[in-house]
Amino acid sequence: MYAKQYEITLPAGYDMGVIRKRVADGGHVLDDWAGLGLKAYLIRERGVAGSPVNQYAPFYLWNDTGAMARFLVGGRGFQNIIRDFGRPAVQHWTGVACHAGPARTAPPQAASRRLTPLPGDADPQGTGLGLSALIEAEEEQLKQLARHDAVHTAALAVDPHHWTLLRIVLWADTSTPDEDATERYEVLHLSAPGLKDLPEGRNG
Repeated sequence: MYAKQYEITLPAGYDMGVIRKRVADGGHVLDDWAGLGLKAYLIRERGVAGSPVNQYAPFYLWNDTGAMARFLVGGRGFQNIIRDFGRPAVQHWTGVACHAGPARTAPPQAASRRLTPLPGDADPQGTGLGLSALIEAEEEQLKQLARHDAVHTAALAVDPHHWTLLRIVLWADTSTPDEDATERYEVLHLSAPGLKDLPEGRNG
């Protein structure tokens, strides 16, 4: 499993109805995309749920990194983003864990994200295993959170370049009861052709 997200921050007065129409018209294109676990079409609106910005921020979980590469640089999807908004930086993370929640069959309405810098001193015992222990504790927290009745999918992933931990949760409710979230989004559409193929539990 591989996670990917890009954030397109829009002007303060931008009409987010433009993005809503964009997704309504074209979001279905990835509904049967081979190799894609899920794509959540996420937005933040300035002044809503504490957001300081207007933002279009699609989030992906991929089962096949080759399919992800074809989407990004093979002229099979991402060129539309480049054409309309320019080329954004693409954040990406290696999957650590994924859990189906009790609301997996319901369409998600909201998402919460937490980005956490991993401490450089995460190995107090000097064994080299401190990072593994930290991730194990995070995965246990994710597992507990995924039992919430409104959770559709919960995932944990790590960026080993910047050593940042990502936790993303899709919710079948408009509320996002994740007290640790650093960002909260509205989900406009979910393309989930490979949802059943996403790994359950700890990856590897």
